[in-house]
Amino acid sequence: MKALGIAATGMMAQQTNVDVISNNIANASTTGYKSSRASFQDLLYENLQREGAQTSDQGTYLPVGIDVGFGVRTAGTVRLNTQGGLSQTENRTDIAIEGRGYFVVNMPDGNAAYTRDGGFRLNAEGQIVTQQGYEVNPGIVVPNDTTTIEIGETGIVSAYVGNDTTPVEIGQLTLATFVNDAGMRPLGNNLLAATVASGDPTQANPGDPAVGILRQGYLENSNVNIIQQITDLISAQRAYEMNSKSIETADQMMTTANQIR
Repeated sequence: MKALGIAATGMMAQQTNVDVISNNIANASTTGYKSSRASFQDLLYENLQREGAQTSDQGTYLPVGIDVGFGVRTAGTVRLNTQGGLSQTENRTDIAIEGRGYFVVNMPDGNAAYTRDGGFRLNAEGQIVTQQGYEVNPGIVVPNDTTTIEIGETGIVSAYVGNDTTPVEIGQLTLATFVNDAGMRPLGNNLLAATVASGDPTQANPGDPAVGILRQGYLENSNVNIIQQITDLISAQRAYEMNSKSIETADQMMTTANQIR
């Protein structure tokens, strides 16, 4: 009886589904987090009777066949890159992206990472860095005697130095876009890495065609819909229970068959 193995694949698939949903709920308050969903595919089929097989010399054929599947597998987790809401923080180094694009982060190993989390800070050298201390490309340094900084929608960073009433331009923030955002690999710490699936990054200035703009003093909220996640969690639980019931039923049928004398 194949039902035991088939139902087991269903239970494992729903375990993965619950793990993905739980991670979404856990990150409901994570800045710039994009929710994910698990996608599934059916497994191979055993063909017991082929569709369209000839049933007589007069040219009649079977309208349907007999195909028994072997269950389900997890095909992948799809990241949903929809815009999250913006929350005002009034922190001058908090920056939200409204639209497409990622901030480029220079990692200690020399590679680039990408993030939607614009909760930046200044380090001891005056560099704009992430909360982990990683440099934000292109490595803008704020002068020591800066009283305040301004970051425009197009990414131009200006500083008011000393008693000057005229801001001085000190750099230009850029954004990276990808053909397939969902193909990026999550690294943790709100960072993503480019992969073959995502394609190479395209560098652009905020406000360029098909590129988002920047909002100083704001952070992008997670795009997790809690109500939808709870609904999906209940559905996954019911599916898991039904697969468990299938195993119980198959076991009872096998027990009954073994008791036949």
